Amino acid sequence: MEKPTLPKGTRDFGPAQMAKRQFILENIKKVFQKYGFQPLETPAMENLTTLTGKYGEEGDQLLFKILNSGDFLKDVESSKLETRNSKLITFDISEKGLRYDLTVPFARFVVMNRNEITFPFKRYQIQPVWRADRPQKGRYREFYQCDADVVGTDSLLCEAEIVLMIKEVFKRLGIEDYSIKINHRAILSCLAELCDAKGNESALFVAIDKLDKIGEEKVKEELRGRGFFETSLITLFEILNFKGSTQQKIEFLSSKFSNTPSGQKGITDFKEVLNLLTGYGATEDHVEFDIALARGLSYYTGCIFEVKINHVSIGSVSGGGRYDNLTGVFGLPGVSGVGFSFGVDRLYDAMEELKLFPQEAQISTQVLIAHFDEESKRYGLKVLQALRENGIASEIYPDSVKIQKQLEFANKKMVPYTIVIGSEEVKNDILAFKNMKTGEQQKLTIEKILDTFK
Repeated sequence: MEKPTLPKGTRDFGPAQMAKRQFILENIKKVFQKYGFQPLETPAMENLTTLTGKYGEEGDQLLFKILNSGDFLKDVESSKLETRNSKLITFDISEKGLRYDLTVPFARFVVMNRNEITFPFKRYQIQPVWRADRPQKGRYREFYQCDADVVGTDSLLCEAEIVLMIKEVFKRLGIEDYSIKINHRAILSCLAELCDAKGNESALFVAIDKLDKIGEEKVKEELRGRGFFETSLITLFEILNFKGSTQQKIEFLSSKFSNTPSGQKGITDFKEVLNLLTGYGATEDHVEFDIALARGLSYYTGCIFEVKINHVSIGSVSGGGRYDNLTGVFGLPGVSGVGFSFGVDRLYDAMEELKLFPQEAQISTQVLIAHFDEESKRYGLKVLQALRENGIASEIYPDSVKIQKQLEFANKKMVPYTIVIGSEEVKNDILAFKNMKTGEQQKLTIEKILDTFK
């Protein structure tokens, strides 16, 4: 018999892992809702025409395509098949693909429902996405994203609120040492101008985006291969390698971009975001102006974000930015949007590494009812009903076995309290209520036990 396996880059999540994942998801969801975002879901698959051309050349290569139903090769021209070039026949044999992110499906939704939506429209979406990437630590082929986007406003207040939401989520999760890196696509466009990269901006941004992963020399090597001159590379890295405070970086770039209006706009936008945070009463701690932040996705047009937890092996755990033209490709121009996403799987791995999950996050059942015999089990059903009616997660051990085995079950399942029922408890309506962590046991009525949970 063949041993069952999982596709590479995918995982099962058992109850213990799911409890921790739910802890992350519930806290993110609460923050999204607190800031006025509404829930949305879209299908796992989209038409390939919706997905292609939105993520840049490298992103398009990572799309999972779905073969058409039935004999998918039937109508493909034999001349195309003879070339043995799969790219030539992709759209003949595959009309759909698994979604790569949640932003493009969101833009498609906005366009299709523009007459029913009230703008500015704020939505959050928590669903899996798929990428045909090479699996490695912190990088999976199937993973969850938690997106929050606002469309229909140019206001930089949205960017400031993204920073506030990131800070609040991390506070809830107990993450203290992290950096919210911010840059602006206009600043990158100016860099491209200074490096004579007109028409080759995408290659430049994709290469810069890899700086953290592959280092300066490899990025230079890649850019040389793309036709960049040494003089351009010297100019580029003089700017990228500038070190200093946020204010010093602003002053340095202001002098470099003094003759370029787009670069000045990028700097002005960033300063306005900082001013809005100050107006909200928030500090600039954890916020870093990162000139080298590029984010490879081609649809960003304004401020871009990336969040890294310090001193862990995982890369970025959140990112996003402003996109002015995304709905335009679906026939609705002039609708600006901004959004960001948490990578749940990466957050999970980082929190495991830092041992940040509270023990309570793994508790599903609050009380287990144990019993000595059939009579006490039947009495226990009434106790169980009273607990559940008061919103207390509880269960009764289903089989008639030794009390020790029932208490061992409670320990293994990390149930914090047990109620042990025997003939004496049935006769007197007084229950043995035990704290499994401290070992302390009290004789209480069901009313008193309910009061302890209130």
